[in-house]
Amino acid sequence: MEQAWLVTNAFLRAESFRRMEEELLSAARRAGVRLKPVKNDAFVGPASLGDPPACALFFDKDVRLAQRMEAAGVRLFNSSRAIAACDDKTATTLLLERAGLPQPETLLCPKSYEGVGYGGMDFLNEVAGRLGFPLVVKEGQGSFGRQVYLAESMEQLRGIIENAGDKPLLFQRFVRETAGRDLRIYVVGRRAVASMERVNRSGDFRANLEHGGVAIAYRPSPEEAALAVAACLACGADFAGVDLLPSKAGPLVCEVNSNAHFLGLMQATGVNPADDIVRLLKVRP
Repeated sequence: MEQAWLVTNAFLRAESFRRMEEELLSAARRAGVRLKPVKNDAFVGPASLGDPPACALFFDKDVRLAQRMEAAGVRLFNSSRAIAACDDKTATTLLLERAGLPQPETLLCPKSYEGVGYGGMDFLNEVAGRLGFPLVVKEGQGSFGRQVYLAESMEQLRGIIENAGDKPLLFQRFVRETAGRDLRIYVVGRRAVASMERVNRSGDFRANLEHGGVAIAYRPSPEEAALAVAACLACGADFAGVDLLPSKAGPLVCEVNSNAHFLGLMQATGVNPADDIVRLLKVRP
């Protein structure tokens, strides 16, 4: 087939990002796909796209570049709309709500502006009354469990809001039985291709491996797999890591990650999602 691009971020230089790129390039070689690695800093103007390929794996969150590539006729996996939807947890919440998918009870923080603040924060009385303490606060943008907080009192909640500036925020009911535990189901092309359970035994309420979580291979139930696929579709993603909370009431969608890392998943399960991701280029519509 003709050459495709693998678009990654020029400024993320950690070893894990380099290894992810190599896994995708290796998968492309196995699949017979000509995949050329390119960095987002190579495209600062419309002319810099040159003669772009018909499709590309867009493994970054540079939405403006993704939009520019789509305007030039490049079919992206994932699309700019999917990346934007997944990269803002408040937008994800609205899409899941519209699709009727179960998630922890979620309230959105009203918008204010940098330097303006939230005044008396009277709206927090409704938040606390609806969700109770402790409750989870998430910034719209954030990865690896960062920018996710547990507020155990009104004082802590106010402090989190004051430090957030004008960032989009959401409030979620704390699902106590899932504290420090979640399921990561990697979905590619409407299929759950690999899954792991993440358990944090250090006392942190976040299950992320970066915060001390341990990954264990997991076989999802048909309900869990179907919910992960539905969440991926709701966000318009071709592939994503979907995080579920196995609550007493059934699985709940926690997050949808459009460019989820999969090195920990590979180590836990022996499955490399890169092979499935690269195959999307061969069967593109």
